[in-house]
Amino acid sequence: MSGRPTEDEAKQAVKTLIRWAGDDPDREGLVDTPRRVVSAYREFFAGYDQDPREFLSRTFEEVDGYDEMVVLRDIALESHCEHHMVPFVGVAHVGYLPNRRVVGISKLARVLDVFAKRLQIQEKLTRQVADVIAEVLQPRGVGVVIQASHQCMTSRGVRKTGVTMMTSCLLGEFRDNASTRREFLSMIGSA
Repeated sequence: MSGRPTEDEAKQAVKTLIRWAGDDPDREGLVDTPRRVVSAYREFFAGYDQDPREFLSRTFEEVDGYDEMVVLRDIALESHCEHHMVPFVGVAHVGYLPNRRVVGISKLARVLDVFAKRLQIQEKLTRQVADVIAEVLQPRGVGVVIQASHQCMTSRGVRKTGVTMMTSCLLGEFRDNASTRREFLSMIGSA
């Protein structure tokens, strides 16, 4: 990929889109819109400037032998569809079976955010979160389930509201052990 455009180039692109939509980017209500859109995009896509591994690098080994499932459920999720650049919003459930060490629970939510704050498809997002947890923590198993509503489907195209897409990625004991899988799904309310 070539270098990132400048902020001024991004603002010009927004002005072009406003003109393409049929409006005047210099009218009072739109004159500051390019700056606002660029600022919003900086926030929406902050994940490109972050490494999710950094959030998982500090772990705790003093867990008094705790080796049962750790699950963080109902993590608010907001991302943008890479096909239409509109939001998809929902919740994620992340669980793992520790292998002698655990990570602070907020770090699981931060890892989700790093990947969510990039242009995405839900299936890839689900896999990326599971893979990086497995890679860095090396737990006995990982489970990630995401439920989201996609504006690319609700506000355009087929225009079907109330539809939720569910994706899952189960690794290690979450995939190989039916009892572990059932426990995880039960804990997140999907069994």
